[in-house]
Amino acid sequence: MLEQFRNGRILLIVAHPDDEILGPGATMHRLITEFGARVRVVILGEGITSRSAEREPARWERELAEHRANIESARKWIGFEETRTYDFADNRFDGIDLLDIVKVVEREVAEFLPLAIFTHHGGDLNIDHQRTFEAVMTACRPMQDQVVRQIVTFPTASGTEWRASTDPRHFIPNLFVRVSESNIEAKISAMESYVYERRAFPHPRSPEALRIFAAHSGMIVGAPLAECFAIVRVVC
Repeated sequence: MLEQFRNGRILLIVAHPDDEILGPGATMHRLITEFGARVRVVILGEGITSRSAEREPARWERELAEHRANIESARKWIGFEETRTYDFADNRFDGIDLLDIVKVVEREVAEFLPLAIFTHHGGDLNIDHQRTFEAVMTACRPMQDQVVRQIVTFPTASGTEWRASTDPRHFIPNLFVRVSESNIEAKISAMESYVYERRAFPHPRSPEALRIFAAHSGMIVGAPLAECFAIVRVVC
């Protein structure tokens, strides 16, 4: 299945800086290094200011600048062709007209013409993840001239597994991508670039936890390491 991505374009659309690593980082590293895939990342939110009671970007100016530098460091570890950032309010996407987010996605799709979009699972605990998924689905309506042929979602550590057990929108993977030790090392190194997001074990964003997640996904399909996904749509 991965052969279809050889030298192809993938648009990776996420809500926050570090989501592009936490979800599909090892897979993207494999697709780029082994298959020559061109991957553009679109990060919709600034990812910091929700740590204050009010959104005050000026108060977080230094941290936001460092966050942008971390994005670039993470990009180099994985090999993304480009990372584009937007400034939607962190953890406040539900206070933004969905159409405003949809327009960003539509513009990026029209410019990059991707074969596939990878994005968040729509049932994540995080509201920004939910809205990002909704924006992708809206922007990629299956019209006759739609260039996106595949939409794939991924779990995000500390966002997907924290969904309430009684919630019906649990992530159920139907695609597993085997990854190597070097793919996982690149993912962990990229994640460690994010000084405001990395955590110590047993937090889900710790290096040890990321390796455990990969081992667990691999175990399900008889591989040492893997990342899991859910195919939302494939048009052949």
